[in-house]
Amino acid sequence: MSLPPNFWRYLRFAFLTLALLVAGFTLYLDFRVRGEFEGRRFALPARIYARPLELHAGLRIAQIDVARELQEAGYREGAREGESGWFMRDDTWLEIAVRPFVFWDGPQGPKRVRVAFDGGAVKAVQDAEGRDLPLARLEPLPIGGIYPANNQDRVLVRLAEVPKPLVEALIANEDRSFYSHHGFDLRGIARAVVNLFRRSGLQGGSTLTQQLAKNFFLSPERTLQRKVTELLMAVLLEIHYEKDEILETYLNEIYLGQDRDRAIHGVGLASLYYFGKTVDHLTFAESALLVGMVKGPAVYDPYRHPERALERRNVVLRETKDRGYATMEQYAAAREAGLGVNQKASMGTSPHPAFLELVHRQLRRDYDETDLRAEGLRVFTTLDPRVQGAAERALERRIAQFDKEKRFGEPGLEGAVVITDTQTGEVQALIGGRDVRYRGFNRALDAARPVGSLLKPAIYLTALAEPARYTLVTSIDDGPFVWKSRGAPDWEPTNYDKTFHGMVPLRTALALSYNAATARLGTDLGVEKVLANVKRLGIERELKPYASTLLGAAEMSPLEIAQMYQTIASGGFRTPLRAIREVTTQDGRPLKRYPLAVEQAFPPEPTYLITSAMQGVVREGTARSLANWLPPETAVAGKTGTTDEQRDAWFAGFTGDRLGIVWIGYDDNRAARLSGAAAALPVWGEMMAALKPEPLALPKPDGIESVLIDPGSGLRADAGCAGALELPFALGSAPVERAPCAPAPSVAAGEVKQPAKSWLQRLFGK
Repeated sequence: MSLPPNFWRYLRFAFLTLALLVAGFTLYLDFRVRGEFEGRRFALPARIYARPLELHAGLRIAQIDVARELQEAGYREGAREGESGWFMRDDTWLEIAVRPFVFWDGPQGPKRVRVAFDGGAVKAVQDAEGRDLPLARLEPLPIGGIYPANNQDRVLVRLAEVPKPLVEALIANEDRSFYSHHGFDLRGIARAVVNLFRRSGLQGGSTLTQQLAKNFFLSPERTLQRKVTELLMAVLLEIHYEKDEILETYLNEIYLGQDRDRAIHGVGLASLYYFGKTVDHLTFAESALLVGMVKGPAVYDPYRHPERALERRNVVLRETKDRGYATMEQYAAAREAGLGVNQKASMGTSPHPAFLELVHRQLRRDYDETDLRAEGLRVFTTLDPRVQGAAERALERRIAQFDKEKRFGEPGLEGAVVITDTQTGEVQALIGGRDVRYRGFNRALDAARPVGSLLKPAIYLTALAEPARYTLVTSIDDGPFVWKSRGAPDWEPTNYDKTFHGMVPLRTALALSYNAATARLGTDLGVEKVLANVKRLGIERELKPYASTLLGAAEMSPLEIAQMYQTIASGGFRTPLRAIREVTTQDGRPLKRYPLAVEQAFPPEPTYLITSAMQGVVREGTARSLANWLPPETAVAGKTGTTDEQRDAWFAGFTGDRLGIVWIGYDDNRAARLSGAAAALPVWGEMMAALKPEPLALPKPDGIESVLIDPGSGLRADAGCAGALELPFALGSAPVERAPCAPAPSVAAGEVKQPAKSWLQRLFGK
């Protein structure tokens, strides 16, 4: 049979075309391999940390709280000589082997410290030799990151940092001829072909280089085309890069488990995640466990399948010994060891997703999204794990109790919490919902809800800024009130108890949250004037200039309310709330500082007076049930808030060191008999009681004097008047007329006694 006349020409053409296609494809792969592999540029997430715990004499923190934070950071209880990352304790002492860490102000090496406790405070801090230290700074707790789209997380390590037993176990079990082959193993390929004919799929036969090519460049599906591409890429990697470079990249790339929605990649992070130690401190047994997980991190997960993981680890140990990388004594000792994994709660991308959302939003003001997800930035935040934990426990427990009792209707209540430092404006804790680990709707930031009575302090602050007209004892009218406005229905506010109370002292109207008196006061002052002061307090949202806005017919988020009350709590100084302290590169080079920004928004005198009035809310007003959680000497200043038809419950309050905002309600806005005192205040009280807050003792401004007042008449009293109260007044604004129980002072020579003022004169300052 003769061939077609042009057969050989066509065959040569086809062969040449195929060769050109293969060459072109190879060139394309070569360009891709070098372009993506050069420098091994992993997409590293922005790693986010809580505030570092700084221990010093006098710090109000209990030993159990320090131990809990160490455990959350992966520290183990019990000494491990030659290593860091452990602690020991007795009744009064805590000894800590602090890990090395690179802070924004420079690196800190490993060290041993001893901390003495007396009750709920630090008594002394010493070094390993017993010398007193002014301060011991612990590494900050990692609280999450801003990850690439697939949520990969890793800690990069150099090959020189990886212990030799781990490398030897990996080669013995995964690629015995790694240092002699050129990217592929013919016997392994033969096994893969046999598996294919047995219909087992394209399994087996991959060298470490092939595995790296697959993980680094390719999708996970098992097809002939992908296998050929993997083989070509492996050869190209071997051509361009040294064996140690390939091995180092493999050790940083390999997938070794799942922490909720966070993927654990590389032996650096796996060592911290599973064992709470850096990779250079891994034992032979621990190294073998990680190598064993390469075959299947889910199958050999030591948390979910400890028996299976132990069996696989022992197989790796035996194979490593059989290949001559370990002696019988080393093998026997490692086999006797337990798994030794950390018993720690899973974190996922973050255990505090609501707080991380606030951090992410503030970061986006200064950094591109791609940089946050790929450049390995290190973000040091203001989150205090102890405060966050107390808030989470209080919110979860109280809402579960409310739901169980059906106190406010059917189950399904939601909540939000914001806690800040009263002096710095640092956000120490933030919760966006009852499921504190849920990454969905963040009510602390995005739930704009009617605020009810929480705006009232702004009205009273506006009044107290005019001491010639208003003091804490000025009488205001809590009678029926109608506000008429053209084009709108009449507004007739009523009180919570459906009763009007006549003429009442200003401080009583705030303490008992009388709506009619407050509305009349606000409209007398001027709605626009009050709302201008709301803006000065830190509210940027535009509020409608309606009289009803004065009683909370305005929607704000808990974070906005925190900003408003922060200005009052700090003595009239407006400090923008912040969740970030520092940002550095991966190697610790500072990038951006977030300094404290302070602006005086109100004079100290009226701020001092409104704080005193808000202490009256807690002492004798709508928040007096707070005494169930905190002693009177804490002197909390606060305000309850309840909205129309009792749809939202609020409590805002501050102590000497912390401000807290709590909101409780239903997402569907149902009327549920919620009140600030019954629903939100118990959450606030429980979480603050756990934190042992500092008492609120504001320094008295020069323009304030304290005067004894008879509460019955509102006139000046003396120590002989039963029930007399000491109240603050702006200088010159206190009542002159004396109460009947207080004898008039004698008139000194040349002194003219002023006639007594009528109540109208006292009311209008004339």
